[in-house]
Amino acid sequence: MKKMDDYSGKFVPNLKLHDFSSNALAELLTLYAKLYLAMDASWYLAVKGRLGNQEALACDLQAWESMCKYEMAMIKRRLKIRGNDVISFMKATQVCPWFQLIESKIEINGKNSARLTVTYCPTLNALEQEGTGREEQICNIVEPKIFKGCASVFNPDIQVRCLKSPPRESKDDICCRWEFSL
Repeated sequence: MKKMDDYSGKFVPNLKLHDFSSNALAELLTLYAKLYLAMDASWYLAVKGRLGNQEALACDLQAWESMCKYEMAMIKRRLKIRGNDVISFMKATQVCPWFQLIESKIEINGKNSARLTVTYCPTLNALEQEGTGREEQICNIVEPKIFKGCASVFNPDIQVRCLKSPPRESKDDICCRWEFSL
C-alpha cells in the first residue's frame, strides 16, 4: 500500500501509523505536541478555577518535576542518546513535544556548555494575552525546575542558569535565554 499523506480516502480497517508518509507523521507529531501543551494548560486552569492559582502552581510543579524526568528518560532510551553531558541533554531537548512548538536557537560551546534562546513560545504568548502576570511564575519558578529535572536525567551536576526571562518589554524581545553547563 502506498504511504498516505492524509486520511481523506477510504476507511482502512487495520490502520497503523506506519501507513502514513513521513510528512503526514511529522504533522501528526506536531498536532500531538499541541494537544500535550493544551492538556497542560487545561488541567492547570481547572485546578486554578477550583482551588486558586497557588494550588494550581503547586500541582503544576509536582506534576512537571515527575513528568519531565520520565519524558527525558523515555526519549533518551528510544533514541539511544548516550552520554552524561550537556550535548546529550540538548539532543533530547530538541525532540521534546514542547520544543516542536517553539522557535529557538541552541548554541553549543564544547560538549558541556550550551545556550538556549527562545524567540517564540506559545505558552508565553497565551500567558501574556491572559494579562494576569502568571508568566512570571511559570517562567521563573516552574521552568527552572523543569529544566533542572530534565538535565538531571543525563547528569545531576548539569547547572541550569536563566539569563533572561519574562516579563518582556515588548513582543519583539526574546522569550527567554538559558545556559546549561557542566
